[in-house]
Amino acid sequence: MLQPPPARIGMAESEIDTPALIIDLDAFDANLDLMAMLMAQHGTKLRAHAKTHKSPVIAHQQMARGAVGQCVQKVAEAEILAWGGVPDILISNEVVGSDKIARLVALAKICRIAVCTDDAGQVAALGQAAQAAGVVLRVLVEIDVGAGRCGVAPGPAAVALAQSIAAHPALRFGGLQAYHGGAQHLRSYGERQTSIGATIDATRRTVEQLRQVGLSCDIVGGAGTGSFDLEAASGLFTEIQAGSYIFMDADYARNFDEAGQPVSRFRHALFVLSTVMSAAQPNVAVLDAGHKAASVDSGFPTVWQRPGVSYVGASDEHGSLRVADGADVPAVGEKLRLVPGHCDPTVDRYDWYVGVRNGRVECLWPVAARGAMF
Repeated sequence: MLQPPPARIGMAESEIDTPALIIDLDAFDANLDLMAMLMAQHGTKLRAHAKTHKSPVIAHQQMARGAVGQCVQKVAEAEILAWGGVPDILISNEVVGSDKIARLVALAKICRIAVCTDDAGQVAALGQAAQAAGVVLRVLVEIDVGAGRCGVAPGPAAVALAQSIAAHPALRFGGLQAYHGGAQHLRSYGERQTSIGATIDATRRTVEQLRQVGLSCDIVGGAGTGSFDLEAASGLFTEIQAGSYIFMDADYARNFDEAGQPVSRFRHALFVLSTVMSAAQPNVAVLDAGHKAASVDSGFPTVWQRPGVSYVGASDEHGSLRVADGADVPAVGEKLRLVPGHCDPTVDRYDWYVGVRNGRVECLWPVAARGAMF
């Protein structure tokens, strides 16, 4: 059930009810502008990943800065974006099951939609559904470029699957999906460079083998916030699928750049605003933001701009802070910003974004695709 927003336009940040998901709009705008500039420098298109933000409002801001569209992981996410006016969507994932496929092909009547596959049986199922709906569906072949998750092997197996797509009258071969998720969180630049170098090599070989049988790739897509500069500089990838750059969570902030310094070109823009509800124990404070307020799969949140104060434990409704000797103990009732460890699943806990600028609430945006897992 959609909950009422925790704030009103014009309200001071200190008055927002908590826990609340807030966006620092100055940092957010700077992140959008920076990625647009970087893509222009590389001559590469951005197809931003909406599994991060789950919001047509944000999708339109990305496209206003040059993004060609959005990618998503689930049909339900694609539906929310399409109904919200996003004209070009790639489901960068496999879709299995007749009901989901029927919903997928129905979207081809209201937007430009594409999907990925790694299985000949699914090619047949997609083709049958598209033919029955009277549409032509774009289908990309996903290749396994090192993640060991989804994807057919690069090379001959991918070529054979692409040929089966191209041979179907209701399908059009759209290109390759070559995303290496695990490489996004390799901490050193050298590790990421080596891993993505292998990704690029395998993808390039596959593109060339497809060319030899007369198939071209309109899309060679992949990359993420941790590695997009490497794929964008390759001259091979046509679309970059970074998503978390708009918010920058604590996990991505642990990556290092070429100089061995923490990556800092994108700013932290997403926070969980929380309230201190207890400070009864020495050097301890307790927040109203626990497991239900912030995902901890990539580590605990970090406390924003409070030196000596660390988030050290969580239960369902409580977050425990440890205060170093000599640091100021947060007072009961004080509001603290937390940088989530992993932004995507944290966003999925909330119905509303509260946009804040200069200490005041400027906008309220629904997290429209919250819970869109099917």
